[in-house]
Amino acid sequence: MLCFTRQDPWVLQESRDPKPLRLATPSPQPGRERLRHLVIGSPSGVQGAINHLHLLQYAERLEWSQLFTIPESGILITPGQGEVFSYLLRHRQMS
Repeated sequence: MLCFTRQDPWVLQESRDPKPLRLATPSPQPGRERLRHLVIGSPSGVQGAINHLHLLQYAERLEWSQLFTIPESGILITPGQGEVFSYLLRHRQMS
């Protein structure tokens, strides 16, 4: 179980707060693999990344969920058996 917390965004921590934001993990469709994409940043940064992925024809804008405010308790990610995790940190220029 992994939890992103606001206290230290550079480190993955075990959840100590009993009420982090839990992400749903729907079952994959038959013959398809489930990939979960998270974009975490400012509202304009997240929307910019979504727009960029749309321009690359990777994902339609309407396929993304609404923007959620991350609670102080963080985000809890519960992987399925055999799933792995990769983390990419990018910095974008602020205008």
